[in-house]
Parts: sequence; C-alpha cells; structure tokens
Amino acid sequence: MLAFAPLHTAASAAATVVTWLADTLVPLTGGAATAAAIVLFTIGVRLLISPLTVAQVRGERRRAALAPEVRDLQRRYADDPARLQSELFALYRRAGASPVAGCLPALLQAPFFLVMYRLFATGDGGTTLLHERLAGVPLGWHLGDGLSAPVVAVFGMLLAALLALAWWSSRRARRAATVAGTPTEGPGAAVLARLLPLLPYTTVLVALVVPLAAVLYLVTTTGWTALEQAVLRRPQPAGIDVH
Repeated sequence: MLAFAPLHTAASAAATVVTWLADTLVPLTGGAATAAAIVLFTIGVRLLISPLTVAQVRGERRRAALAPEVRDLQRRYADDPARLQSELFALYRRAGASPVAGCLPALLQAPFFLVMYRLFATGDGGTTLLHERLAGVPLGWHLGDGLSAPVVAVFGMLLAALLALAWWSSRRARRAATVAGTPTEGPGAAVLARLLPLLPYTTVLVALVVPLAAVLYLVTTTGWTALEQAVLRRPQPAGIDVH
C-alpha cells in the first residue's frame, strides 16, 4: 500500500482542484460542471507542458534540416548498422536535435491520466466525484456498465471524436514518416514506419475500458494535441529561424 501512497496523494490533490473548478463553473454549466472542470484541468496540464512541445517541434525541424547529412551517412554505412546508429547519434547531438526528445510530452501526460483514472475508478480523494454526471451518465461509469440510450449517446460521441482525431493524427504520422531527416534504413525501420501511423488508434482502445471522466481527459488532450500540430507545424516562411 505504501507504493501507492504518492498516487493517492496526487489523486486527492487533483480531486481538490477539480472540485474547486466544478463549484466555480456551476453557474455557467449546471449539472455538467464537473465534466467541464475535467476539460479545464486537462487544458491546464497541457499548458504546463507546452514549452516541451514547442522544444519538440523545434527539434524535429532541426532533424529535418539534417536530411542531406543523414542520407550521406546512410549511404556510407549501409553495411554497418551499428556504426550508422553511432554516427547518427553523434550528428543529432552536435545539432542539438535529440531523436528521443519528442517522447517527453507524451510521457509527462501519463501520470495525470493515471491520476484521473484512479480519481473516478477507485474514489481516491473522496467518493463525491464518482456520482457526478454528464448528460445523465455517471463520470465513474465504463462503457460496459449499462448500454442505455444516454450511455450509448455520450460514449458514442466521445469515441467518434477520438476516432476522427486518431485518423487525422495517423495521416499526419504517415506524412511525417517521409519527412527528410528521419532515418528510414536500418533494422526495424520498416516495421516502425508501419506501426507509427497505428499508434493514435490505441487511444480509442483505451477509451473503451476506462471511466467516462478518463475518456473526457483523452478527448480533450488529443484535441489539444491536434490543435498544437496544426499551429506549431504549419509551414514556416522562408528566413525564419526555428532554433
């Protein structure tokens, strides 16, 4: 139980924040105040990690600018995968473009999602929030807890939104896989290229087994990600320094 003490504390803190937001939003949103509070909580989380997202995009542009050198290394060390990976790592390090920096924003969201899951699945931080509803559906309910008309309607709309966002993200991932500067040769590269466009759909699968509150979190954060991609990855006018 001690291993879960930090998570319980984090869930209690999140419950305090969500409850305060919900109480503030009641005059505007009525019975949907807690659902609206979850959306605002999620936006707050994304704003906290937005500097890392900006740094991620800049790093991707730096890697794209290295395309000629990457292709040259791939030609020179085509028969020596270990040396190729070593040279690519050295190239990215000199340019300040870490190939793993793009994982940080996603990794940092995981604890917040886990907190939201525990908050509405186990009652950590109090059971009051478990009874809050969205369009008549308790925020602690899962899709399989009762396929009444309200449940099908609420979950159906949220899952449809996630599916649309996953499709958009998958298309973008396929385009990004062909962007210059991304290594396309070497062991596992072909498999990785096939898997990356499928990863956005895992969000839809997760939404099938988590509480409604966590689905709201997923829809909000995925929508925020799509908005960030549209804004931060728009074509840059010539001459603008992205460093």
